[in-house]
Amino acid sequence: MTEAEQRALDKVSNLPIWKAAEGVEFLGGGITNFNVSVWDQGKRYVVRVGEDIVLHQIMRFNEQAVHAAAYAVGIAPTIVHTEPGIMVLDFVEGCTLDEEAIRQDTKLERIVPLLKTCHTDAVRFLRGPILTFWVFHVLRDYAASLKHGRSSYTKILPDLLETADKLERSVGPVQMVLGHNDLLAANFIDDGNRLWLLDWEYGGFNSPLFDLAGLASNNELNERQESWLLETYFETPVTDQLRNRYQAMKCASLLRETMWSMVSEIHSEIDFDYAEYTRKNMSRFYAALSDFKAM
Repeated sequence: MTEAEQRALDKVSNLPIWKAAEGVEFLGGGITNFNVSVWDQGKRYVVRVGEDIVLHQIMRFNEQAVHAAAYAVGIAPTIVHTEPGIMVLDFVEGCTLDEEAIRQDTKLERIVPLLKTCHTDAVRFLRGPILTFWVFHVLRDYAASLKHGRSSYTKILPDLLETADKLERSVGPVQMVLGHNDLLAANFIDDGNRLWLLDWEYGGFNSPLFDLAGLASNNELNERQESWLLETYFETPVTDQLRNRYQAMKCASLLRETMWSMVSEIHSEIDFDYAEYTRKNMSRFYAALSDFKAM
């Protein structure tokens, strides 16, 4: 166990809300925070342990506000307790999805309404200041962090930033909604009756295209599924213009995941193979970019 992991367990074990805490143990899945399971008086909870991570533009006040709005519309679990660096949630009993599960058509049919609920309904329950997640700003900020940190990827940054600028122009003007902005498969749980969406640390105002593109790119949807996704979400046939804007955002989503991992390689204390994650997402990015250029 690393020193950071031990600190997280100690912090969770000593929270003042517990009456008789037991079974305190790590859960898998966290790569910017620690997730800890706790039983207290016969009820199970999940504790998210993590401070602000300015390098990744993660601010916990924002995560809590967006999560609370998602809870209000029934797509995220109850927040039981918060304090600096801590958010205690009701445990959701269910199956954590993987990429193969996301690619099932029946699962996608359930995900689209959930996204629409997030994008259009949860916004009414937001309180206080809320961040905007604009992927192209994030990419430029990551590039500056990598250069400052003397990353081994510094030499390829000019080409990546030039590509990002071209993608931003291709995306064009956007509609703003409340986005989740991190639609990895592991952030969905199916309890048998409904889907839950977890991990709102990147939540904020964004184009719906980013969530749609992130869902597709993170889970390797095929071309037919992507067309269905766009038609179903926007309730209209897919035009060449919409497809081009979406594909540009898909490339940007993959580049962001790649550069997020590059930054994590030199700054994160969490035990995770970021180098392999960078390699995997860079491969996906260049494949998507090749398809976009061929359109």
